[in-house]
Amino acid sequence: MSLFRITRTLPEDATGAALRADVLGGLTRSPKTLPPKWFYDARGSELFEQITELPEYYPTRAEREIIVDRAGDIAAATGARTLVELGSGSSEKTRHLIEALTGLDTYVPVDVSASALEQAGRALTEAHPGLHVHALIADFTAALALPDTPGPRLAALLGGTVGNLLPAERAAFLASVRGLLAPGDALLLGTDLVKDESVLVPAYDDAAGVTAAFNKNVLSVIDRELGADFDPGAFEHVALWDARNEWVEMRLRARTAQTVKIPALNLAVEFAAGEEMRTEVSAKFREEGVRSELSAAGLELTHWWTDAEGRFALSLSEVR
Repeated sequence: MSLFRITRTLPEDATGAALRADVLGGLTRSPKTLPPKWFYDARGSELFEQITELPEYYPTRAEREIIVDRAGDIAAATGARTLVELGSGSSEKTRHLIEALTGLDTYVPVDVSASALEQAGRALTEAHPGLHVHALIADFTAALALPDTPGPRLAALLGGTVGNLLPAERAAFLASVRGLLAPGDALLLGTDLVKDESVLVPAYDDAAGVTAAFNKNVLSVIDRELGADFDPGAFEHVALWDARNEWVEMRLRARTAQTVKIPALNLAVEFAAGEEMRTEVSAKFREEGVRSELSAAGLELTHWWTDAEGRFALSLSEVR
């Protein structure tokens, strides 16, 4: 019997339907917005991997440092027999946790990409004979049903991904995660921390222009999937620090006045010269704020670890 299986919880056309709904809703409001999840087609994922290696982009290195240093502490604190990773992608960083969790029985990676789940799942079952991998093709921000696996469970959302959610969305997400967990279970959460603007903005506006290409790639996705006629070259990448909300915003700014046609939606979208469309929010956090948000969701922060430079944090919280 194979120790690897994939369960699809998303309908076959769920991704296409969600893209159509997000583009229609986002481009007909003012100011215009697009959600960041549409960056990540094959090309976008490749560009993001390049971003993680850039000198300006510290979060991936900082989080990996914490995981490597603290994997044993996380294992000792949780005794997890099931690890559920939300937005697992390649599962690369999680391998350190899997090695440290000596009593681990089951790994449940959750992602919208079937190909990423297949590749990571096969590799993990080969590297860890006896580990059950039950992958879920699912959107972790929507209602999620986990397979029946042994407890205690450790749910993990890494990479600072929680910062891409607006405050109300974060509250709903954390409450939904709490609903998946039982007493004795825990949540491991990666959060990028508030720091000087001179460090934050270059992480989203690198000198080599890789993040600019990543940002514009969302237009190519809409062109390909919805038959639109966006010209990525007609937009420029913008990254700025919003000190009031303590988040970095990525935007695309129209270089000229233009009309974009999206045949799949029977939609024509007008852009004024200089008009900006928000494509991502990346919130930055403070320990007291994370503690408060977790508490509101019914979780108690019990451990807080940062990298040596205090740029990024991993928190461990338990069901109250």
